[in-house]
Amino acid sequence: MTGNPQTNSPSTGRAPDDARNSGADSGARARLRTAVELGLPSTIADLCALVRIPSVSWAAFDPSHVAASADAVAALVRGLDVFESVDIVQAGIGPSSTGTSTELGQPAILASRAARNGRPTVLLYAHHDVQPPGKDEDWESDPFTPTVRGDRLYGRGAADDKAGVMAHVASIRALVAAVGPDFDLGIALFIEGEEEFGSRSFATFLDENREALRGDVIVVADSNNWDINTPAITTALRGNVTLRLTVRTLAHASHSGMFGGAVPDAMLATIKLLATLYHEDGSVAVAGLTSIDVPTPDYSEDQLRAETGLLPGVSPIGHGSILSRIWSQPALTVTGIDAPTVDNASNTLTPAITVRLSTRIAPGQSAVHAATAIETHLRENAPFGAVVEIDDVDTGEPFLVDTSGWAVTDARSAMTDAWGVPPVDIGVGGSIPFIADLVRVFPAAQILVTGVEDPDSRAHSPNESLHLGVFKRAVLSEAFLLGSLNDRTGH
Repeated sequence: MTGNPQTNSPSTGRAPDDARNSGADSGARARLRTAVELGLPSTIADLCALVRIPSVSWAAFDPSHVAASADAVAALVRGLDVFESVDIVQAGIGPSSTGTSTELGQPAILASRAARNGRPTVLLYAHHDVQPPGKDEDWESDPFTPTVRGDRLYGRGAADDKAGVMAHVASIRALVAAVGPDFDLGIALFIEGEEEFGSRSFATFLDENREALRGDVIVVADSNNWDINTPAITTALRGNVTLRLTVRTLAHASHSGMFGGAVPDAMLATIKLLATLYHEDGSVAVAGLTSIDVPTPDYSEDQLRAETGLLPGVSPIGHGSILSRIWSQPALTVTGIDAPTVDNASNTLTPAITVRLSTRIAPGQSAVHAATAIETHLRENAPFGAVVEIDDVDTGEPFLVDTSGWAVTDARSAMTDAWGVPPVDIGVGGSIPFIADLVRVFPAAQILVTGVEDPDSRAHSPNESLHLGVFKRAVLSEAFLLGSLNDRTGH
């Protein structure tokens, strides 16, 4: 998952890795800190080994790489020697008419140990699959060859989300080193294998493994921090609606010279239809898509330009505060077009064009209602009577996190001690749709959305990277949180 840009540190590099919170380390936290620091070289080495596996979960890619990644993660988890069971599990994507699944999702790792002596159980989530790398020439180093430059580790999945996987593994290692393997905290570990491909089997997986996954606290390690010096807890996430749109105007291609000017081709119809999706300021013009009004921190246009590479002279789009456009308003992006390439262009009227539309919807909006609004708009605004076909629709619900529980208080304390500054609450423009499924199955659980990324991580993009100082402090935060949970009774 990727989120929105956040406030970037004005410094040029290393954050204060050894920051302390007023000398307030307890003996247990001092031992955890030492364990994390001593274990960091092997943790980074294990992360590099995972990055070398091209575990792209998209249908067009070799699934054997995702299977290899699952095997590697399972080996790391078994090596912790604290779980009663560690399994690689595949769940069905959807039921057939007979009620059985017709297709299996990608392999996930499921591990569990029971709580003892009144301690809570924490469910730790991350995903081991990654986005496609894109074009090799856009990378400064091979996308699946982990490479350190300065303070950052580069590679596809180095941040999103194999670093999240290793944050869980490393924090459990530190807990074992600090208190021994016979601790009382219950832990369920769920490392998904298809988050980047829509978590298509997630709901089925939860239903089939409900008891093994049940926890008092759920930590989703797949989000951002405010900057390389300041941790964050994600409290708002947009949902999503993606679909494939095909626009047809002709039964077959025709000569553009002979019939151009009288016959609308699919390219013209598609361009005009897509233009109706936006207001003049670039904001979304689809009736029925909603926004919410929430306060946002200061975030300047200069920061937006620095963090996104917005070219000189190109203006931001939308209205309201910049972060409200990213956190609490809808956004619509054309992420792909199937059309004749420039090299293969001929003087032809194209009969059909297909595009992929990705819409982010604001918290509080039903994804189903949003999908209906988008489809209605496309059909009602098709120019020249063009035939509009919509399929491959996928939806994900937005989410607002309840921050009133004791788990959030424990997490804030852990982050403050690990980073030397308290965390901030942020919204994220990206989506983690499966959180709605977690709420459905475990309504009493407290959900914490944390992460190892920072504004320069460029997840999903070429030159994705992990800031190693951020990673160390994220591991330390989670180790402190596990230590606090292991000491908690009467939750």
